[in-house]
Amino acid sequence: MSFKRNLLLAGFVLVGSAGLAHAEMSATTASDIDVRSGPGAEFPKVGVATRGSEATLDGCIEGSRWCRVDVNGMRGWVFAEYLNVEQDGAPVVVQDHRDDLGIPTITYEQTDPVKTGSVQAVQPGPNDELLGPVDETGQKVVAVTPPGTIRTYIDDNPVDTVQLSGDVVVGASVPESVEVHRIPDYEYSYVEVNHQPVLVDPGTRRIVYVYR
Repeated sequence: MSFKRNLLLAGFVLVGSAGLAHAEMSATTASDIDVRSGPGAEFPKVGVATRGSEATLDGCIEGSRWCRVDVNGMRGWVFAEYLNVEQDGAPVVVQDHRDDLGIPTITYEQTDPVKTGSVQAVQPGPNDELLGPVDETGQKVVAVTPPGTIRTYIDDNPVDTVQLSGDVVVGASVPESVEVHRIPDYEYSYVEVNHQPVLVDPGTRRIVYVYR
């Protein structure tokens, strides 16, 4: 084999390896999720990615639950608990398998528009109480269609909002420490999470409807 041919083959191997190193990681949304302009619930929504949407995963912030994706023509940030990646032929939750999957670590910096030139890193809250992830059980939750009288009852009987980390979506579970409120003659209870009223199955504590 000639030196020239060896050189060409070596170049082919290098190019092929580089392509593998930069291969995009595909993910699927486990529920209808909000895509945000930054890694935090305080950032504006870019849009909503419906359950089962195919997404390209750029990476996640170290020590945080936020990941950057391209999904349905939107580029933004979503919760790792709501992303599935296929591993050994089965879907696994990104947040639970970040090391196994080799999820890239990325960073985010926000420029404060009020203080010109001021740059601050978004600080994750790993100890914040979290809405339970939309796991296999949550994915089986079917959103209900409540009658209008239920919203009227909720509006007439307001409760204090509960601040929880994570997107408020159907299938997510409400922590046991959060009190849910019974609705007379109705099978579901309600609670206000992050200023959004939601209906909750009192048996499973899964969210079955979100008033947006």
